[in-house]
Amino acid sequence: MTGSFDLKDLERRMQGALSVLKSEFGGLRTGRASSSLLDPITVDAYGTPMPINQVANISVPESRMLAVQVWDKGQVQAVEKAIRESDLGLNPMIDGQMIRIPIPELNEERRVELTKIAAKYTEQARIAVRNVRRDGMEQLKNMEKNGDIGKDLHHDHGEEVQKITDSVIKEIDGLLQQKEQEIMQV
Repeated sequence: MTGSFDLKDLERRMQGALSVLKSEFGGLRTGRASSSLLDPITVDAYGTPMPINQVANISVPESRMLAVQVWDKGQVQAVEKAIRESDLGLNPMIDGQMIRIPIPELNEERRVELTKIAAKYTEQARIAVRNVRRDGMEQLKNMEKNGDIGKDLHHDHGEEVQKITDSVIKEIDGLLQQKEQEIMQV
């Protein structure tokens, strides 16, 4: 690893942790219907596990209802089973090739549970970001040790890495706050 320190790569990896968090939050159920709610579900279709959006079209006809239009009539049962067995607590109803999913009201207990799950996802994202930071700092230390960069450059890059880390962690915390409000909103 001679030569340059890639700050953009570290930032890209930290942003990756942020997008994973966003997609995990998309799968956390609030009181409102959202097509991204079913994103984490995989369906056993044609002998292979496939994301639900590759076997059906998901729409939100009303605020408390999801509609899943399955493209292949032979896959309706598999899609219904995958939704029922997911840990989202949904009760799908088959109507021809359409599966209707009413989104029940969240009770207080379930809301508290969801905020705990959101907090767990957030902590995982923070850890991922801190690991990227640690890698970057380690890289800088080795570059200084090998004589690739001087002490001043090591210090400057270290501050930049810390600035990016703080910024991404702040964004992560903001997302959690937003998600908790969304979940607790009655």
